[in-house]
Amino acid sequence: MAFDVEGKLHRIFPTEQKSASFSAREFVLEVPDGNYPQLIKFQAVQDRCGQLDNFQEGDQVKVSFDLRGREWNGKYLTNLNAWRVDRVGGVDGGNRTTSPTDFPADFPTDPFPKDAPPISTDDLPF
Repeated sequence: MAFDVEGKLHRIFPTEQKSASFSAREFVLEVPDGNYPQLIKFQAVQDRCGQLDNFQEGDQVKVSFDLRGREWNGKYLTNLNAWRVDRVGGVDGGNRTTSPTDFPADFPTDPFPKDAPPISTDDLPF
């Protein structure tokens, strides 16, 4: 089951080597919920641990995650396994998650420059 949630990175923990072949990293996301924001703990595992290196506490992010549950010694455990973390917002206040380097050098930065010729609105075939 895949889900998405947006919020502020409240806490980022260091990567922990759980065994010789398994590593995990936990982080807490502050999600607005009326008067009382919720602090939700997620975990990233294996190669996904490194994606948190590019973020700092306080950053606004969108987390894509899966719900995982299992039984262990008669107890039921639930994990929120994050598989993608994207930055949202920014200085322009938009929801842009790409950087200018994601586009080719000749990609127009403004699709409607002021010095462009007017666009014809007469596109009727008759």
